[in-house]
Amino acid sequence: MMSYADTRFIQNCKDILKEGIWDTDEKVRPHWQDGTPAHTVKLFGIVNRYNLQEEFPIQTIRRMYFKSALDELLWIWQKKSNRIDELSSHVWDAWAKEDGTIGKAYGYQLGKKHQYAEGEFDQVDRLLYDLEHNRASRRMIANMYNHEELHEMALYPCAYSMTFNVSGDTLNAILNQRSQDMLTANGWNVMQYAALLHMMAKASGLKAGELVHVIADAHIYDRHVPIVKEIIEREPFHAPKLWVDPFVTDFYDFTKDSFKLEDYKAHELTQSIPVAI
Repeated sequence: MMSYADTRFIQNCKDILKEGIWDTDEKVRPHWQDGTPAHTVKLFGIVNRYNLQEEFPIQTIRRMYFKSALDELLWIWQKKSNRIDELSSHVWDAWAKEDGTIGKAYGYQLGKKHQYAEGEFDQVDRLLYDLEHNRASRRMIANMYNHEELHEMALYPCAYSMTFNVSGDTLNAILNQRSQDMLTANGWNVMQYAALLHMMAKASGLKAGELVHVIADAHIYDRHVPIVKEIIEREPFHAPKLWVDPFVTDFYDFTKDSFKLEDYKAHELTQSIPVAI
């Protein structure tokens, strides 16, 4: 059976290209490195559901760099960092400020302490506490979209919140995303947050269940259209099997080497992808 992540991506992109609205006549913030405005064709309100008990959602129509994606996820959720020198890849270099950070964004927000009735926690530790003590809670939410500090962020958070919910022995989650560059970020974010759901579940003695991905503005940039049209015509491979280190049970002990993809086959992407900034 072909990878379900491919199935959803292909259908999403076909829908955007066929039914989407272009912002060519609008004044847009993103631009290409040569200064040209970066316009998009977009659809509003795409919802994808991934059952992690059936397969790990990773694209095969284009090779995905799982370890680099994990490194960024752990940088945000485990290190709670905003310093790009604490990240192994260069995915944030274009947004780095003079002080070597991305401002008060992403991991910075998750690491801020807040006062609760049960004590003082940051957002990640509060989730882990509730997954241990309050599994029936409907309040297990991490939110990085802090309006008071948006002006101090290099980029407003795109994937900005996770809502966790326990049903029996299964942990499910909703990833909310205000904006998604389908070519550069969709496959990346899906495999990241699927891995996060596996981590949170394992650290809490639960099974990873369903990841629901809600995208408000799902778009394809003008210069990405030819590449997207090419890769969605490819024949997907089978989804690989995810191996998770059985000896890691503490969320803060996970590393990018705690995960392996067994029998991952993917098409190579030979051309470089321009990134709108």
